[in-house]
Amino acid sequence: MARIDLIVRRAKLDGRDVDVFVGRGKIVEVTPSAKTLEPGDAVVEEAFGLTLMPSMTDAHVHLREPGFEYKEDIESGLRAAAWGGFSNIMCMANTKPVNDDDSVTELMLEKARRSWPKGPRLFPIGALTKGLAGEELAPMAELAKAGCVAFSNDGVPIKSTELFRRAMEYASDWGKMVIDHCEDPYLGVGAGVNEGAVSSRLGLPAQPDVAEALQVARDILLAQYLDLPIHLAHISCRKSVDLIRFAKARGVRVTAETAPHYLILTEAYLGAEATEYDTNAKVNPPLRTSDDQQALFDALADGTIDILATDHAPHAAHEKETEFDVAPCGITGLDTALSTTWTLVAEGKLSRETFLRAWTTGPCGIFGLPVNTFAPGDPADFFLFDPDEEWTVGPATLHSKGKNTPLAGAVLKGRVKTHFIQGKKIV
Repeated sequence: MARIDLIVRRAKLDGRDVDVFVGRGKIVEVTPSAKTLEPGDAVVEEAFGLTLMPSMTDAHVHLREPGFEYKEDIESGLRAAAWGGFSNIMCMANTKPVNDDDSVTELMLEKARRSWPKGPRLFPIGALTKGLAGEELAPMAELAKAGCVAFSNDGVPIKSTELFRRAMEYASDWGKMVIDHCEDPYLGVGAGVNEGAVSSRLGLPAQPDVAEALQVARDILLAQYLDLPIHLAHISCRKSVDLIRFAKARGVRVTAETAPHYLILTEAYLGAEATEYDTNAKVNPPLRTSDDQQALFDALADGTIDILATDHAPHAAHEKETEFDVAPCGITGLDTALSTTWTLVAEGKLSRETFLRAWTTGPCGIFGLPVNTFAPGDPADFFLFDPDEEWTVGPATLHSKGKNTPLAGAVLKGRVKTHFIQGKKIV
């Protein structure tokens, strides 16, 4: 029998009481809980009936370092990830300097190794163009060799379809995928509120849903023409869902994500008297309608949308405490994603199977990252979770530096109690 280093006793997995045996950082065996146990030299962790969950993967995070450490840094971002249940974090390139040079990639990875040597693991996303300016391709070969797992121009849409095509082709030469922020570069860019009755009443510049869908259509047509994969970030509306479903039915190599805030909030939040003009709910793409939200639930259920990702975008308080139309877009999400989406499972809005696919096997399959399904040989990445523990969202309970969330003051259910990555306790 394989060497056993760690035994987790009396955990709840799929409604069963189980013991988990870990050796050399991998799952050795998961068995029904035994009344007696001979642990030998293994460390024993008593779960006391807590829920056992595979660690999650977040394919869309802004860690801000280098350059904007006052918003977030790699240490604090990974701390939020560890307590949020995440073992793999993919971070965007909109840093200062931009991650368009292998030295920036290496800096990120070194900072992660120093601050969290046992994990969570950091996987940088390289810039698609130099300086994210959309004019010249970034040196993808060097970035890939340095450790970038994908490429994106993040929140800056590439206006030139010719350049975007070349970027997809060049990325594929290195076995990497392009992640695109789908937004027409001329139509309500970064407005942060959906065009409709709410924006009209509030008198705010707005972005229509077609601004997203136009770019989704472009990317799908290019992916079909080139027979190359494309991943579409933070899908927010029914029009985009319909296009992606149409494309998948025809074999186009497109994958897509949405974010928890689109599942728990709509534009009605900004339309309510108590929360109108709340800059903490200003995101790009903006919160949409209840019909768009239902389309996202349906798309997650049938696999049209493959994964969930937080689009964790921390900002300092003074940046959000200003007029709506000048405040930056973004919601902090690493601390709250597990609680909010697991509550959707408890409410029957998401199935458990969809939840697990969207946070674990889905993103890891798309981007080639390590994943735990509790099969022998899988990385021993898991956490013990109390689905019934209530906590109030606020500065004292958020591990991220970013406190910019419309959930501030809300009472959520579900907390990570302890987290293991490759069999090592990280929190």
